[in-house]
Amino acid sequence: MKIAYLCSEYPAISHTFVLREVEALRRLGAAITTFSIRRTRPDRLLSDADRRAAETTVAILPPSWPRLLRAHLGLMLRAPGAYASTLALALRLAPPGLRGRLWQAFYFAEATMLWSECRERGIRHIHVHLANAAADLGLLAASIGTAVEPERPWSWSFTMHGPTEFADLAHYRLAEKLSDARFVVCISDFARSQLMALSKPDDWDRLEVVHVGIPVDQFTRSSPLQATARPPSILYIGRLVPEKGQAVLLEAVALLAGRGQHVDVTLAGDGALRGELEARAERLGIAPQIRFLGAVGQDRLRELYEGAAIFCLPSFAEGVPVVLMEAMAMGLAVVSTRITGIPELIEDGVGGFLVAPGRPEELAERLESLLIDPDLREELGRRGREAVLREFDAERSAVQLYELFARRLLGSAPDRSPQVAKVGA
Repeated sequence: MKIAYLCSEYPAISHTFVLREVEALRRLGAAITTFSIRRTRPDRLLSDADRRAAETTVAILPPSWPRLLRAHLGLMLRAPGAYASTLALALRLAPPGLRGRLWQAFYFAEATMLWSECRERGIRHIHVHLANAAADLGLLAASIGTAVEPERPWSWSFTMHGPTEFADLAHYRLAEKLSDARFVVCISDFARSQLMALSKPDDWDRLEVVHVGIPVDQFTRSSPLQATARPPSILYIGRLVPEKGQAVLLEAVALLAGRGQHVDVTLAGDGALRGELEARAERLGIAPQIRFLGAVGQDRLRELYEGAAIFCLPSFAEGVPVVLMEAMAMGLAVVSTRITGIPELIEDGVGGFLVAPGRPEELAERLESLLIDPDLREELGRRGREAVLREFDAERSAVQLYELFARRLLGSAPDRSPQVAKVGA
């Protein structure tokens, strides 16, 4: 079972779950070649796993001009009709305006290279993570393959994360991508419901839910959490961007300080909002309590989780955050927002706390209850880990995904080799 995995950038700092998924599927026997529209910059390869993945990934951009010319000339000479019809399709999918048509022409040029690379490797199915530009390339490359060899049609699929694509349906053309893809992997029932609203009931059986998971063995605390050993601290991991709501966390920490609860907070991650957040911490008078680490690699995450007691993700928009799964697996008490797919991971008051987004007062109350009650932190951490073990283990998710690919692409359940049976057990 040969599959091309395509991302806009692979490997990427904020999308380590894709790398884990690829590695797990390979262990199960899938022959996966990874493709990236843009080559990842060396300074963004923060772990050995990232560097190994980059070495074996085929990057479309920056282009090799001989390879680009060879792909386009080869297609024009082999199947001029396929070349013309797919270019016309690309332009039909363009957003209004000259700029939109120009970008679609670029996508067509890149998709032709992707088709050529897949054809050389005997790959006829392309799977895309995120319904962004990579999905445009996947759609067009599969269309080229089918137009060239209609007797052996190509196919493509994508994993639907959200929430960015749901906020601008026209720009991302989700309805068109959904109707063209062979199937869609939804990471949550929430994501599936949003695509159901864009499609006809007859198409709903193409929407499959497979949770993104984490390698739980890598996020198992080396020693029991010592709830009273030292003052509890709060950890946040993620990009520093407006939709993550870090400013709400800073406001909540300031409210806690006003009540005499001075708690240290570590923000791990980088982004355009860092300078503004640092200035806000100064204005709120809590700068000495806030530590900005910048971007960190996967090999440093365990250390960060081990050093914290509470994990907080005050987002305004999410899919089902992997960092929440990791924190819960490490036994941390977690506090996040009651939005999108997060309630499918956290049962409020059982595996963690959920608060209304954008409400620093409510967030401060939940954080304070955890700061003053080590037994509550321990209980929520234990139950949160149990929830991850039940539904969000990477190996379990990989088996589900492997079987989905086999059923959709081969038309039958896979031959469960001893290795597959062991992983799925």
